[in-house]
Amino acid sequence: MKKTVLLMLGLLAMIAVSGNENDEKLIRETIQSAYVDGIHNRQGIDKIEQGFHPAFEMLGLRNGMLSKFPIAKWIESVKKAMQEQGEVTAENLVTAKFPLIDISGDAAVAKVELFRGDKQLFADYMFLYKVGDEWRIVSKIYYRIPN
Repeated sequence: MKKTVLLMLGLLAMIAVSGNENDEKLIRETIQSAYVDGIHNRQGIDKIEQGFHPAFEMLGLRNGMLSKFPIAKWIESVKKAMQEQGEVTAENLVTAKFPLIDISGDAAVAKVELFRGDKQLFADYMFLYKVGDEWRIVSKIYYRIPN
C-alpha cells in the first residue's frame, strides 16, 4: 500500500513537471512570435494580435512618471514602421533570451532579454494569463539598457 501511494505521488509529480515544461514552451513561443517577431522584427500584425490580449498595457517609467501604452497604439506604431522602414534586415534583427519563466496555475511571468547582434537592448518582464489553451501577454514593464 505504501509503495502504491509513493508510486502514485511520483507519477503525479512527473505529470505536473511535464505540464509546466509544455506551458514554458508555449509561453516562449507566444513571446517569440507576438513580441519579438511581430513587434520588433515587424513580421506581421496577425502575430501580435494572436499573442497579446486586447486589454494589454505596457507600463513605462520615465523621469519618475508612469505611463501606459495599450496594444492598439503599439500596433499603430508597428504599422507605421512597416510602411516607412519596410522589413527588418539581418543586421537589425532582434533576438531574445528567456532567463526566467515562472508559472502559477494560469498566471505567468517571463523575463525576456532582447538583443541586436551581441548588444542587449532591453530587459523586459512580460506578464501572461492562460486563456483557454493559449497564453496571452497581458502586460509588460521594461528596462532600456543604456548605450
